[in-house]
Amino acid sequence: MKPLQDLFSQLSQPRKVVITTHQKPDADAMGSSLALRHFLVQFGHTVTVISPTNWAGWVNWMPGTKEVLDYEKDKLKAEAALDTAEWLFCLDFNIFHRTKTMTEKLKQLTCTRILIDHHQEPDTDSFEYGVSNTAKSSTCEMIYDLIVDSGNADKINEEIGECIYAGVVGDTGSFRFSSAHAGVHNLVADLKARGLNHGKIHEGLFDNFLENRLRFIGHVLLHRMEIFYEFNTALIAIPKSDLLKYHIKTGDTEGLVNYPQSIQGIKLVALVIDRDEERKWSFRSKGEFDCNTFARNYFEGGGHYNAAGGRSSESLEKTVERFKQVMKENEKLLQ
Repeated sequence: MKPLQDLFSQLSQPRKVVITTHQKPDADAMGSSLALRHFLVQFGHTVTVISPTNWAGWVNWMPGTKEVLDYEKDKLKAEAALDTAEWLFCLDFNIFHRTKTMTEKLKQLTCTRILIDHHQEPDTDSFEYGVSNTAKSSTCEMIYDLIVDSGNADKINEEIGECIYAGVVGDTGSFRFSSAHAGVHNLVADLKARGLNHGKIHEGLFDNFLENRLRFIGHVLLHRMEIFYEFNTALIAIPKSDLLKYHIKTGDTEGLVNYPQSIQGIKLVALVIDRDEERKWSFRSKGEFDCNTFARNYFEGGGHYNAAGGRSSESLEKTVERFKQVMKENEKLLQ
């Protein structure tokens, strides 16, 4: 995989470009995709952003979201854009299968494929150019670096600033996580100096839900959370019936896995949700417990050291039983 810097000299030559990200894009995935789009169009590129699936309604405020194609709903338009693309940017995922039903289509493309990501163990053989850096707080930070390092910081306009800031806030837990290094705060200072209204972004990310979500969270914390103090672990298991009862939509469970981290002594939080086709796991940890390895070893997943995801084709009951078993197997690491 050639370094991203080798593309800088080619930015001024207009091309047909597609930008895509992982399924169910969050603030970082959507923010980085749109920020890159707003940057590239200033050079005359024709840019199409494609999401593999639908996305949470609370990212719709981001400038440019209305033009994003949902591959599952707009497959003909999306594949037409992919078939004519000269550059394909893959953001915030490290291997094609994280794009769900787009996987085989992306593998077949013969255009130049470019990776920009911060997750562990990237599939670098599938990309001609790119950067994978787990030390980065977010893919949005990496898009900011691309713009600045290419000598085009003057092109950071209001739309780019809002999208980048949203992704940084989302992936650093509002600057709570250790990934919020000094460079992140310098980035924010630069965006503020350029006129960023950070309050607007926080309202869009955190004050943009319906009443049913708040009642759902209360129900989950009261009835679906188990605490295993002997293992310093919290587990939340959400059955499909809860999702239906509270009319939960894509994105409504975002951030739920972080709530038990406020409990004194908790080192590992696990959240599993009963989806139609599979059970989806989210893991968060503090200190030296490696969520990435845990998710890869037991739940077909991966991600970051202190934040990862996974899946299971077993029933909710069986995958919960398995978690409790492997939790005990990792007792020493959780002390």
